[in-house]
Amino acid sequence: MNILTFEPFGYEGSLVTVETDTRRGIPAVDMVGLSDGAVKEERERIKAAVRNSGFDFPMERVLVSLSPTDLKKEGAILDLAIAASIITAGGKEKYIDECVLVIGELELSGAVRPVRAVHAALSIAKSAGVRYAIVPKQNISEAREIHGMRVCGVENLCEAMNALKDKSFFKDSATEEKDDGTVSFRGDKETAEIDGTELPKKLVRAVEIAVAGKHSLMVIGKPGCGKTLVIQRLVPVLAPNLTWEEAQCVTRIHSLAGLLRPGEGLKRIPPFRMPHQTCSLEGMCGGGANCRPGEVSLSHGGFLFLDEAAEFKSSVLQMLRVPLESGCVSVSRAGRTTIYPAKFQLMMAVNPCPCGNYGSREKICLCSEKTVRQYWRKLSSPLIDRIGVICSLGDKEETVKVNLSELRSHIRKAFEIQRKFGNYNNHLSPQELLERYKADDKAEKIIASYAEEKQISQRRATGIRKLALTIANMDGRENVTAADVRGAVSYSKEFHSEI
Repeated sequence: MNILTFEPFGYEGSLVTVETDTRRGIPAVDMVGLSDGAVKEERERIKAAVRNSGFDFPMERVLVSLSPTDLKKEGAILDLAIAASIITAGGKEKYIDECVLVIGELELSGAVRPVRAVHAALSIAKSAGVRYAIVPKQNISEAREIHGMRVCGVENLCEAMNALKDKSFFKDSATEEKDDGTVSFRGDKETAEIDGTELPKKLVRAVEIAVAGKHSLMVIGKPGCGKTLVIQRLVPVLAPNLTWEEAQCVTRIHSLAGLLRPGEGLKRIPPFRMPHQTCSLEGMCGGGANCRPGEVSLSHGGFLFLDEAAEFKSSVLQMLRVPLESGCVSVSRAGRTTIYPAKFQLMMAVNPCPCGNYGSREKICLCSEKTVRQYWRKLSSPLIDRIGVICSLGDKEETVKVNLSELRSHIRKAFEIQRKFGNYNNHLSPQELLERYKADDKAEKIIASYAEEKQISQRRATGIRKLALTIANMDGRENVTAADVRGAVSYSKEFHSEI
């Protein structure tokens, strides 16, 4: 029997082979394989757990090898595998002739505690040809989401050793789901709270378009106009649930970050992340000793909301440009590199100036022209070009009662078309856009005229076409009309001229 465990590092991680050898000498436990201080401290805990579980700890010199030897091992995720390897080294019992992934943290009593990265560990094990896994009982829900694995959830070391003797303890994981194209939405009390609320009509329409095509959104307006309320409350209830394939990736990232609750399985609801303005560059893009995921990756498949976006550090805002364009983020630490998925919708709420009254006819702005320029300098033109929907709110905006069923109906039509083609409008490559975007001459003339008048970049012109395609899809159409383009242009205007 071959015992494997898992060492989290970045999005990929690495399988670790645990081998034990006993030899004559003073009773002690030696660990080799580039283990850190925390792993070496596990020796006494594992020894107590083995004895308290009723097993005999070898009264010989024990050598535990963790390979690959060039990979640094950290944390308590290795506990259960090391204990199982030491017990099986005695050779007194007959164990199953299989390669088994074993992960879990041990208490002194022998009880098994939950650990993070279970979903990622089983994904890597499956790709390596491993079909059996022993995990903590509290992690069994996420473990069973990996199709093709046979999983056993254990509460203590005794149960783990029993499973290593009998294959019947392992149960088949969930079967792979085939998405039939059905678009579903979350259903909870939040939907009842927002339905029928009076909100700015222009802003509701902007949010609807942004969600329907997975476009980024920036809302500009004075304090109290409803920017934060709409994005926080309306966006999550309008976003359709993730497909099975999308949910697998999102669940894996949250498992690596240790954000899955005990008993939580596949994450079908798109994540909604709202970091504070003091968020560091590492906190946003990811990093640390084991290259943990940052906010851009934790919001993969969902939304990254920056409230008071201009208050974030300039370096933090500018690093968003690459993941917005590529849909991934590369993180390098300690000579190793990992690539996290980062296809998120950027949602930003911005005041027109530090005091919030710039451009208002009802209130006086106390900010100097220099202060306003410095305030907006953080949001550079390359970053703005990547924002698909720009909504600027004035003093008195027309309001409308939110009809959630109607809004969801439009978004459902758009998602059904986009999922049929296999990609969302905002993520279309130039070649895919060329195939999907079908517009008449009148529509193209509007874009050409606007591009010549405003001297917009090629990226902004492409964004307008994607936005127009989304508006057409919301009506159940695949062909773009001149009216769709006008609507896209109205939500793509440069903000400098409006505030």
